[in-house]
Amino acid sequence: MEAVCLNSGPVFDDCEEYEDGEDCSVVEHDNEIHENDSKKKSPQPTVGLEFGSFDEAYDFYNMYGKEQGFGIRVSNSWFRSKRKERYRAKLSCSNAGFKKKSGANHPRPETRTGCPAMLVIKLVDSKRWRIVEVELQHNHTVSPEIGRFYKSHKKMILASKKQQELTPVTEVHTIKLYRTSVDAAYNGSQEVEETDIGLPVDTSKHLELKEGDAHALYNYFCRMKLTNPNFFYLMDLDDEGCLRNVFWADARSRAALDSFSDAVAIDTTSLRNKYEIPLISFVGLNNHGQPVLLGCGFLGHDSSEYFIWMLKSWQTCMLGRHPQVILTDQSKSLQIAVSKVFPQACHCYCLSYIMQRVPEKLGGLKGYESIKMQLYKAVYNSLKITEFESSWGQMISQHGLKGNKWLQSLYEDREKWVPVYLKDISFMGIMPIKENESLDSFFDGYVHKHTSFKEFVDKYDLALQRKYLKEAMADMESRSSSIELKTKSKFEQQLSRIFTKEIFKKFQKEVEEMHSCFNTRQVNIIGPIMTFVVKERVESDGSEKEIRQFEVLYETTQVEVRCICSLFNFKGYLCRHALNVLNYNGVEDIPSQYILPRWDKDYKRKTPVDSILSHVDVNNPVELYNHLHKHVMRVVEEGAQSEEHYMAVLQELEALLNRFSLIDDNLVSL
Repeated sequence: MEAVCLNSGPVFDDCEEYEDGEDCSVVEHDNEIHENDSKKKSPQPTVGLEFGSFDEAYDFYNMYGKEQGFGIRVSNSWFRSKRKERYRAKLSCSNAGFKKKSGANHPRPETRTGCPAMLVIKLVDSKRWRIVEVELQHNHTVSPEIGRFYKSHKKMILASKKQQELTPVTEVHTIKLYRTSVDAAYNGSQEVEETDIGLPVDTSKHLELKEGDAHALYNYFCRMKLTNPNFFYLMDLDDEGCLRNVFWADARSRAALDSFSDAVAIDTTSLRNKYEIPLISFVGLNNHGQPVLLGCGFLGHDSSEYFIWMLKSWQTCMLGRHPQVILTDQSKSLQIAVSKVFPQACHCYCLSYIMQRVPEKLGGLKGYESIKMQLYKAVYNSLKITEFESSWGQMISQHGLKGNKWLQSLYEDREKWVPVYLKDISFMGIMPIKENESLDSFFDGYVHKHTSFKEFVDKYDLALQRKYLKEAMADMESRSSSIELKTKSKFEQQLSRIFTKEIFKKFQKEVEEMHSCFNTRQVNIIGPIMTFVVKERVESDGSEKEIRQFEVLYETTQVEVRCICSLFNFKGYLCRHALNVLNYNGVEDIPSQYILPRWDKDYKRKTPVDSILSHVDVNNPVELYNHLHKHVMRVVEEGAQSEEHYMAVLQELEALLNRFSLIDDNLVSL
């Protein structure tokens, strides 16, 4: 599958010079696309543009020449001697060079002017032709009005007319783009051409764009390329130039990758529910427990091959980082892709994604309410694997569900989604483990089943701005507002000074619920490890209370504590049972290993950014840009906290720009 990076530039070899020689032969292949019989302007030839064949490159330059008003010819070609395979070529203006002197009595007048306009293309990877040198200036007048008289244009015009007569217009629209190279180290976008294709195409494995969708996507990427310098996007084309997949991430998403890409959910709600747009989102949690977008895209087909392309695109955007935990829907195609692209990550199925499908999959069964109650009890209340196995088996046997394929597949994959099997994984709060918890779609409320590509692009910026505003407000509240303490526990006082407001409120509830725990007693001791049992009154079936026992291990030398409920690994803060055991043993402060830095109200300030330039190529402006961008984003985050911070940052930036101006003026005077 071919990846097309529209904001990356390749590293080029020096190209050799050629001598004039070969005449041009007209290629009978039309790349002129029509939409409502109106012409689209070809992009300007640029170093780095790539094409699937020599003919495609020739047709591109020929179309450009026709629009500008000059003909073209193949002035030079280089071939591999053994296979006689062309691997370099020079396409020139038809006025290039001069004709050889003729011995005829009445020679034709010289029409060539030695025009320098040309482009040199080179075969790379034995399959793509890349522009490696361009000269756009002519030494003669060019005019589109006389373009129809050039030889290189005549057959192109005839072929275009014939094609229009024979080909029926369809409602399927795609984007056709001239290819550019994938190179994550570069960030300068190349120009692309967006057109509608009037040819019958296989719509099963590419994005189906309706009227206006192609324009909306193209215009959005062009706008972001100009206004958001760290904007990253990739497009995947088939052999016919039809768009299969798209991935993109803006500057804020790329900055968030530094801090919040340890545990990531890949949201495929739109694919799962067969929405009009096949949206896929990469979502993490910030230090307030809010969803944060880490990149998104459109997937042309629900297959492992396409998912692999999407994950590799995201991996390229991450610049070497990789998530520790990945949550997805129960998709075999996605499972294959994750194991291939991120083999080191722990891949789990999101519990809420699965439980949301219970009404759809089991709603028509006799005794549905009873089945649902038993299923929820097995999944949410089991503290030990034996408890889950017993409850599940009882449900299957009692309701005759042995032949239910969906439940059978869930049981086979139980180690990927049932909490009792996942206690040793650090989910950083992203895995919902309670009945009333869910992992909502990042674009929930902005995307519905019939949202079009155009509508989504229109709403995308609005959705992000509202999310960013919510995050900024949470930052401000966590730093400026005082938090009401509800107990006299030192645990509560300790973390009220550290955690963000939202995360602290969740931890505070655990401190409050310590009163529901009683009869904490030691039941075993092996060396420095003691085992405690903590009894708790918990709600069961509404308001009814039942007493449950929670085993807690306590290691005295390192002051380590581990509860069988494993709330710390799931949510990132200690549970009421572990707090009771610490309190029982006279521990007044929560040990540092149980205070995760990612919940710190100043986490984004404290996230380390390597300030050493030893690994940065100072001669590469793109690497310098990326390195500086990480530092500047921290300044921007600080400046957005208050009016005082904003004014301070603005003044310092203006002073810095003035300093640069003085330096430049001094260099000029020298």
